[in-house]
Amino acid sequence: MNPFKTILILAAAYLVVFGEASLSFPRNVLGAQVDLLPALMVYAALNSGLPTLSLLAILGGIWFDSFSANPLGITILPLFLVGFPIYLRRDLILRDVPFAQMVLGAVASAVVPLVTLLMLLSGSKEPLLGWGTLWQWLVMIAAGTVATPFIFEVMNWCNRTLGYQPRQETSFRPDREIQRSRGKL
Repeated sequence: MNPFKTILILAAAYLVVFGEASLSFPRNVLGAQVDLLPALMVYAALNSGLPTLSLLAILGGIWFDSFSANPLGITILPLFLVGFPIYLRRDLILRDVPFAQMVLGAVASAVVPLVTLLMLLSGSKEPLLGWGTLWQWLVMIAAGTVATPFIFEVMNWCNRTLGYQPRQETSFRPDREIQRSRGKL
């Protein structure tokens, strides 16, 4: 497990949640809150280990719930339910293809609010539901779809720029000439 990648993902989650809470411009223009944690969860599921994925679900869920009207900790399970199946099948997913990233980001951005809403409805909470809920859900899906390839690019750039890159050296020099002669048997 790469500790730098874990720290980078958790720092990005903190910045994403802080940005969502402090920036009111997207909320005022779109009429809905944009949630980028599911897109970051897709990145973590495809590029890191299970401990990082679990930490992102736990800390990201708690950070997100502390700034929202949700009960504390209710977003942890939906985030993990999105990331874990992607983690299990990450060898089969074309992680470097932007279209695949967009599809995974759209699915993750659709599933997390839906599971959170189902958990709220199954509990003692009564969230406000209406046509505005559908608009907010569609805005979240669109934002997650567009943001996922961007998150992949930014995180990969940060990892290349700030992270340790081992040198790939071999003992073979391409300019060396090997002379072979036929020996007597």
